[in-house]
Amino acid sequence: MNKTFESYKLLRTEIDNRATKLESEHSEQIKCKKGCDMCCMDYSILPIEFYSIINDLKEAKTVPETSAESKEGECIFLKNRVCTIYTQRPIICRTHGLPLLFMNDDNEWELSACELNFKDFNFEEFTLDNTFPQDKYNSKLFMLNKEFISGFQYKEFGEFDLIPIKNLIKHLKSHQINDLAKSIED
Repeated sequence: MNKTFESYKLLRTEIDNRATKLESEHSEQIKCKKGCDMCCMDYSILPIEFYSIINDLKEAKTVPETSAESKEGECIFLKNRVCTIYTQRPIICRTHGLPLLFMNDDNEWELSACELNFKDFNFEEFTLDNTFPQDKYNSKLFMLNKEFISGFQYKEFGEFDLIPIKNLIKHLKSHQINDLAKSIED
């Protein structure tokens, strides 16, 4: 599974590089900054992302802070309007604020852009080069996830299964307790 995690991290880096390029290109329009949390929702993510985040947090030897007063539908890792897993955040969170190009249910290209960002922008100026090709990266992520879940002995996940991101904290705390118990036994 380590090989799949490495492939996932390479994909994450590729996405971060594309996001940085688009943020720079649209710098006059993108208003996202620390404290802007309109997109920070209680997402569900693919198992490869879920377990990669757990792996990264374990390596960092940290359990992220959570918000005790998170509202319904809001990400529990949003504390004082700041993401406490920002470095490890899932791919969907890495594309917030960008102009996203994807195929809708009617097989037509659709553009999604944050209502706070692209207020004074001519949507005719969006092209394949200055938008984020969401389907391309979602396909890559899906294929990595498919490879990842095939490595589970008991086939815990189907290829379309998602895990609520809030389950990360439960998983991390249960492993922290198990690790503590092991260290006491040793």
